[in-house]
Amino acid sequence: MGTNEVVVQVRGPVGHLLLNRPEAINALTAGMVATMRGALDEWASSSRVRTVVISGAGGRGLCAGGDIRAIHADAVSGGSASLAFWADEYRLNATIAAYPKPIVALMDGLVMGGGIGISAHASTRVVTERSRLAMPEVGIGMHPDVGGSWLLSRAPGELGTHLALTGSPVGAADAIAAGLADHFVASALLPRLIEEPEAVAELAGEPAPGDFATAREWIDDCYRGDSVGEIVGRLAARAEPRARAAAEEIGTRSPTALTITLRSLRTAAELPDLAAALEQEYRLSAAMLRLPDLAEGIRAQIIDKDRNPRWRPATLAEVSPDLVDAVFLRD
Repeated sequence: MGTNEVVVQVRGPVGHLLLNRPEAINALTAGMVATMRGALDEWASSSRVRTVVISGAGGRGLCAGGDIRAIHADAVSGGSASLAFWADEYRLNATIAAYPKPIVALMDGLVMGGGIGISAHASTRVVTERSRLAMPEVGIGMHPDVGGSWLLSRAPGELGTHLALTGSPVGAADAIAAGLADHFVASALLPRLIEEPEAVAELAGEPAPGDFATAREWIDDCYRGDSVGEIVGRLAARAEPRARAAAEEIGTRSPTALTITLRSLRTAAELPDLAAALEQEYRLSAAMLRLPDLAEGIRAQIIDKDRNPRWRPATLAEVSPDLVDAVFLRD
């Protein structure tokens, strides 16, 4: 059942969604989103399926995100296919978050952007020693969407702000610390977990120590407030090498995307539910599709791979407050 890109199976009481584009680290297409939504809708009322498992084929990762080459084509041509994709993708994220049955997401390997959206809203989120989770959108002139603003704004302290503004990947321990995952299970045990998802507590262990346990003090101090410029200044002034490295990393990201992202997180923290956050994210995504940095960021990172984006504007100081206000404005 399903398409070649998503294998849909029911084995006993377990419904299994296997993302099956290993050559693209299972990056999401519109067809994959539709297939997943269709299966979840069917299983929600099925007496046969008691638990759903989401995993990725190929061993490299659960999901590397959305198909950003298609988004780039829209951004440079003035097209609108991305708007329909995002609307369906965000509906899938909301479906997973509100699902009436347990969903166990196996966040093995690379899990980025849209991959976070189909896993971090699940009721049980499993990471492994191979897991690398990231919301790297500011590096392509975008903002953390797929409910990322909701998740990151609710991470302990300022961990979510750090992840959003740097776009840096984290391993298992830090993913759990940031509230993006629940359990660590060795990757060798995942085949059993697919067959017996109820065994997650039995199979869970302790991940290798991460960075956040010793970084909370400077992260919480530096990332407070509503000004990206002030955050970067505090990071650069710290003695800790990791803080200064974070300042340098943020300095390579889109100034416009950084400014919008920080406001998105601060605003999402006051929203009543995930649905409201997704609604705001859709407005931001639609606006940013028409801003120059999205096409330029994807060009530099994915199309030409020169890793040298020419952001417009080039500095945080030049980002227009009026433009940012307009991006957040409701119609």
